[in-house]
Amino acid sequence: MTRATLIAKIRERKSYLCVGLDPEISKLPSHLLEFEDPIFEFNKQIIDATRDLCVAYKPNTAFYEAMGLKGWATLEKTIQYIGNEHFIIADAKRGDIGNTSKMYAKCFFEELGADAITVAPYMGEDSVKPFLEYDNKWTIVLGLTSNKGSQDFQMKQFSDETYLYENVLKTVQHWGTPDNLMFVIGATHPKKLAHIRTLAPNHFFLVPGVGAQGGDLTEVSNAGLNSDCGLLINASRSILYASSGLDFAAAARQEAQNMQAIMKNFV
Repeated sequence: MTRATLIAKIRERKSYLCVGLDPEISKLPSHLLEFEDPIFEFNKQIIDATRDLCVAYKPNTAFYEAMGLKGWATLEKTIQYIGNEHFIIADAKRGDIGNTSKMYAKCFFEELGADAITVAPYMGEDSVKPFLEYDNKWTIVLGLTSNKGSQDFQMKQFSDETYLYENVLKTVQHWGTPDNLMFVIGATHPKKLAHIRTLAPNHFFLVPGVGAQGGDLTEVSNAGLNSDCGLLINASRSILYASSGLDFAAAARQEAQNMQAIMKNFV
């Protein structure tokens, strides 16, 4: 998906919501367990309930890989079911030496048909470049993540008082363009987001951490939006598990509507 198409969908739906598809079998409504593929049925109903309210879906591949071959089949079916009208992010956090990254890119872009993949940058440029070689595909590089452990390395300061994550953002921008490169910036760092926007004024940010992790949607929007929107706000657990009953899809839709109602004031 091109940048222009993504922006057009954001403006059309007045939404920059990304729904994370991170299903856990133990958290599924019990009535779904009678299906041959409960995870796929759960995903399908979540997708049907939220299609018109979001612009992106982000399956976290670990939740599928954990189920072995059956999980990979479920992931493939899920991506096919989403179709071409939404931006599909494979949240795989890959990153390895060139030939290995080339195979990861082939897997997620050619075989599974994702529009984007999340990538860890700490093995350097040659570990990221193979993902950037695909036309109309996106590499989403970890910048400043939403987890507590981001303090361990990303927030380490150099002698000039700059942070490691700042150096990552400044360096990685030269590897790609705003048309094929995004950054993961956690919603749990709202005070830093406005500063980060000055470091990467034209790039899209994928922002996890709104909802279950405590990030505030309005605060993040005020700090991170640019003239093209420039944000994809991800919500997973707060939407997926809004209810554990028969009404789980309706409850997921309501939660997505609540977020979209705020977003439409910004785009």
